[in-house]
Amino acid sequence: MQKLDILAFGAHPDDIELGCGGTLLGAIAEGKKVGVIDLTKGELGTRGTTSQRLKEAQLASEVMGLTIRENLGMADGFFINDKEHQFAIIETIRRFKPTIIFCNAPEDRHPDHGRAASLVEEAAFLSGLTKIQTSHNGIAQEAWRPTQVFHYIQSRSLTPNFVVDISAHMDKKMESILAHSSQFYDPNSIEPETFISGTAFLEFVKGRAKELGQQIGVQYAEGFITKKLLGIGTLDAIIQNKT
Repeated sequence: MQKLDILAFGAHPDDIELGCGGTLLGAIAEGKKVGVIDLTKGELGTRGTTSQRLKEAQLASEVMGLTIRENLGMADGFFINDKEHQFAIIETIRRFKPTIIFCNAPEDRHPDHGRAASLVEEAAFLSGLTKIQTSHNGIAQEAWRPTQVFHYIQSRSLTPNFVVDISAHMDKKMESILAHSSQFYDPNSIEPETFISGTAFLEFVKGRAKELGQQIGVQYAEGFITKKLLGIGTLDAIIQNKT
């Protein structure tokens, strides 16, 4: 299994596209190897079926150009942050050895998001402990800890520690979101309306990106939260930054 530069975790299919899709598209455009891990199949979602959602996730992956996408099959709405679930994340991290991990918002409207954030963040640390032994396909795995764990921002308006210019990738981000067609606006759908199924939600996604972009002088941006202090080598990194 090839090493990834970035591994993004989402509690549900479409979390990644909504929260950090533009940033991942930018990394892929730069030649980075990027993978996505969906913790659940989103089986409790009001609209769509499990099989539909898996097909939509695959289509979104093709739109984005992901190296891999897997689903861990955890229970939507009921997974918890315990040893069993941590080991599933640890084994995944050790398989792909990402330098950077993205995961859900630390606090959000959907309770799965905060739980997923804690689960992935704790597992990322534990993955670096050599005395925790895991294996994949019968082969022992080496300890691995990513350099950074970043939380993307979702429904709640949380204050980011840094933002990423996604102006060049906003259209493709929206295309990847709309690949999850059972969940978002469809004038021909006869399924019940939900928090995310109207045109207003898509306008909110664009508006959030536009608001964050305005703060750094670009058209669109995505915001991230990190508990680990970020550093720069020299002031040239700031001086040369046109934003």
